[in-house]
Amino acid sequence: MTSGVAGLGHINFRAPEAMIEQLRAFYRDVIGLSDGPRPPFRSRGYWLYAGGRDLLHLTITADDPSLPARPAHTGWLDHFALTCTDAASMRARLDAARIPYELDEVPASRPLQIFLTDPAGVGVELNFAR
Repeated sequence: MTSGVAGLGHINFRAPEAMIEQLRAFYRDVIGLSDGPRPPFRSRGYWLYAGGRDLLHLTITADDPSLPARPAHTGWLDHFALTCTDAASMRARLDAARIPYELDEVPASRPLQIFLTDPAGVGVELNFAR
């Protein structure tokens, strides 16, 4: 039986403006996503694209002092993974930005994996075919 799911639509971060700006710079300048069009929602924010497709939505929350100083708990979410190309270039950008990461490979099929944490504390896995 088919579930009807064709793939991941997008990932959304909802945070105060300072964090959204950090995330935008990180995913654009280090990871390599690009700014793209965003519908005229009532909220402010950005959509970042990969391969002509909106992949990451960044939504700015109102600067409300009643919001918690710490992010919302995300349950059991550990990380999300992105399919990438050019591992050497990615490692060079991570090194230049002084972002710590770990390397691993999937047993048998051997794709290279780079594991890191983004500025919001979310785990990111970057996958590179060999």
